[in-house]
Amino acid sequence: MGNRSGPATDGFAATPSRPAPASGTDRAPVYPPVRERALEEARQRLFASEGPNLLVVEGERGAGRSTFAHALAAAARAEGIGVSFLTCGVEDGRRPLLLALRLVKELERHRQTLPVPRRAGGGAADALAAVELGDRSGVVQALVAALARSAPLTLVVDDAQNADAESLDLLTGVDLERVAPDVRLVVSAVRHGGAERQARGGDAVERLAHRRGAHRAVLPRLERAEVAAVVSRRLHALADPELVRAVHELSGGVPAAVDGLLTAWSRAGAIRALDGRVLLAPGTPPPQLPDDDRFVAALRALDEPGRTVAAALSVLWPLGRKALTHTAEATGLSPAVVDDGLRALLGAGIVVELPGPEGAAPRGWAFSLPLLERTVRDRLGPLERDRLSAAAVGAVDKAKDDTRAGSRGAAAGLLAEADPDTYLPDRLTELNSCLDRPRAVAELVAAADRLHPDADRRGMLRWLRAAVRFAEEPAVRDDLTRQYVGMAYTAGEYEAVRPAAASILRDPAGFGVVALQETAALMAGSVAAAGDRMWLDRLASGHWWQTRGLPVVVEVTGRALALCGQGRWARALTLLAETEREWDDGGDVGVLPALLRAVAELVRGEPERFTRSLARPEVDGLSRWGRQAATLLQVDQLLGAGELLEAGAVLERWGMTERALPPYSLFLRRQMEGRWDDALAVARRLLVSSQAAAPGHHLLPERMATVLLARGHTRGAQQLLDDARGQVTGPAESLLDRAEAELARTLGDLFGAEQTLRRGLKAAAAGAYVYGTDELWAALAEVCLDTGQVAWARECLRRLEGVAKRTGGSRARLLHLRAAARLPEQEATTARDLLREAVDLARSRSQPFETAVTLLAAAPSSHDPAALLHEAYRLFGDVGAPLWRFRTRVAIRESGNSVPGRKEAAAENERLLAVLVAEGLSNRQISSVLGLSGDAVANRLTRLFARAGVRSRAELVAGVRTGHLEC
Repeated sequence: MGNRSGPATDGFAATPSRPAPASGTDRAPVYPPVRERALEEARQRLFASEGPNLLVVEGERGAGRSTFAHALAAAARAEGIGVSFLTCGVEDGRRPLLLALRLVKELERHRQTLPVPRRAGGGAADALAAVELGDRSGVVQALVAALARSAPLTLVVDDAQNADAESLDLLTGVDLERVAPDVRLVVSAVRHGGAERQARGGDAVERLAHRRGAHRAVLPRLERAEVAAVVSRRLHALADPELVRAVHELSGGVPAAVDGLLTAWSRAGAIRALDGRVLLAPGTPPPQLPDDDRFVAALRALDEPGRTVAAALSVLWPLGRKALTHTAEATGLSPAVVDDGLRALLGAGIVVELPGPEGAAPRGWAFSLPLLERTVRDRLGPLERDRLSAAAVGAVDKAKDDTRAGSRGAAAGLLAEADPDTYLPDRLTELNSCLDRPRAVAELVAAADRLHPDADRRGMLRWLRAAVRFAEEPAVRDDLTRQYVGMAYTAGEYEAVRPAAASILRDPAGFGVVALQETAALMAGSVAAAGDRMWLDRLASGHWWQTRGLPVVVEVTGRALALCGQGRWARALTLLAETEREWDDGGDVGVLPALLRAVAELVRGEPERFTRSLARPEVDGLSRWGRQAATLLQVDQLLGAGELLEAGAVLERWGMTERALPPYSLFLRRQMEGRWDDALAVARRLLVSSQAAAPGHHLLPERMATVLLARGHTRGAQQLLDDARGQVTGPAESLLDRAEAELARTLGDLFGAEQTLRRGLKAAAAGAYVYGTDELWAALAEVCLDTGQVAWARECLRRLEGVAKRTGGSRARLLHLRAAARLPEQEATTARDLLREAVDLARSRSQPFETAVTLLAAAPSSHDPAALLHEAYRLFGDVGAPLWRFRTRVAIRESGNSVPGRKEAAAENERLLAVLVAEGLSNRQISSVLGLSGDAVANRLTRLFARAGVRSRAELVAGVRTGHLEC
């Protein structure tokens, strides 16, 4: 490429070998249903007795033309019809009538066995002689004779865009239906349009496709839903929407690119299975296409200046029509030569025009395949990257200055197809030097702040690192490093926090005590959240801090938070009490230790300090990131205690929106709000990025398991809990016991549920903590009532009432009301009053699932059970809890009322049953889950199999797991 160090092909050197792909990734491309329908239509038409005898299959590079043709050939073989393949090479177009000669030879190989008089002529020798003489009529005669003598045959001509135009025109004039009714011709050709089609027979292919009696199959790009079907079938599991989005955007819907992406990411271990789905690990970069890839080969096949212009456009195309001017300036090529390179790229289908308004010139040009664009850009040499990025930065800055674009100025001068949030900062990070460093730092920091918390990892932290690199003053670099630590922590990027925070604590000169204290807290909190036990042990000890000569309050803050992360609440309280004189002076240094003490006391059932801390404004003295971290600590405790509205009030008090919540906090909030699909999406991303297996994230597996169980995913819930075991301590372990007991109870194992709950309560007593025990006592009371242990149930209720009074929590009060109403000796009036209060309390807490469960419990004793049951039924539908919807349908029928939407209810029953089968449950276990007899389950399964068109449980499981059956 022009003006590069080294030869033009250096950027396309062979990529290093990679490990073998995961199982199921190296296979023939998988078609989505829409392609299968097109294939079936073509097959039926092609092999019908009335024809057509000619099928022209067209599509761009990688669209699946060859696969389509091979599938038709396989169908022909299944019908007992012979098949022959011819592939046209790139040089074939320079040899007139070559394809016709090859067709004659192939037809001769499949001639009928009946003797044919020699005077009929038309053999391969005659055809060769005619070709050598340029005798078109002689070639036609030979071809017609060969067709007439052929046995039933399907002739496939692949890559016909490379064929000579003379042969294609000759075929256009042959009446295949009359001459050879048993011969079918399948012609496959690349369809890009532009110069390549004209130069290599494109017009001739077009004429062939339009001849009378021909059938044309054009293979378009895949829509997003079709990509989802391909990914799910290829990886044998439902594809996560984020994975589908990434594959669709990078591949542009081109099947071969979809295939390449999945293979590369699977080999790299970036695609992971979780909860019956396949997901892409957050922040996974697009893979580079290898040298032998068809798209790279098409670019390599171009002469200069095509490759040089492609390299420049990989960086500059978002600048629109001005990209050509900047390409010429950056590469030293003349505008005319750049135009020549662009025409070559358009003709090869590598670049496409972005149309302007009707009748106007194109707005610009972009790569037809985004993945190829990324590959070209990633392979740029450092000098070329720097030069092109400098041109891009200069162009955007000029556009911003010219238009006075304001806060969204990064979008100035860019095409609508470009990403205005990332284009300029990405180009700035690629500069090796920067003339206006202060301006670059300001742009990078502003862009990072706009993108925070950057859930998709589009570049926030990368830009901040570049800002630190560009900063000239030590004080500015220090401030940016602190900002990096704070933004990484509040965005949930915990793995990035520790090294940056440790660099500050190793060299604390120039930082104030409060700044060091905040850094210590963020470091310890991130280590706990990331589950790094080795580092957590180091930070919990005094030695690590003392060797760095840090102030005592810094050590105390970091150590106390690390101890809390280990579940050693009593030790944390002791440390804070022993050092109280060092930090409790009424100044800013006391804010974080005081908050940690309040949280530790809350866990042990002493909520007074924590409650007071919610309204006190001491955090004003902290930095922006310190305030956010302190606020999030309060919010997480409230969400963990089931106090959704109080958590929202704290956020509102400090002006924080949901967008500022890190993933873990966001999951908790959405789960409680009943936005379960959104909550699960956040949780899955956390789990595949290994950010949720730590004490600080103990509620994620517990609450995610509850959601999965409500949807019938028993196996997924169990696996989630098993994976979390041993990763958490203290209250976290006990809450896992609650979820595991709920699973056992659902499967009919009441004894196992009781033992699990007692284990959790025993651990809570040994650790002297109260946090979360309200749910354990309530669940144990319910199990004891189910097993007839009324005396034990009363004891559980007494303990639960004590927790409610001690903590003042409304969740504990609600749980007590619901369970107390079930006591056998409870008078009907008293039980009704308890449940009425429970319903009012549940509604006031604004948590849909919790409210629906309460309504379902209260309905039998209500004066209007139908109203409560229908409200519960609607709420369970809103959150997506089909197992609870099933239970509510049963309750509605038992109350003598009709279920809304009978057809929809029947479909829901079938989907739930299919999910339970896919989870691996036996008929007996399904009976326990649904409360049905064994015969009823067997009858329902028989009907489900018939309606789904499957013959076995294995087929049903495959359909559910790949999304082929909507369950």
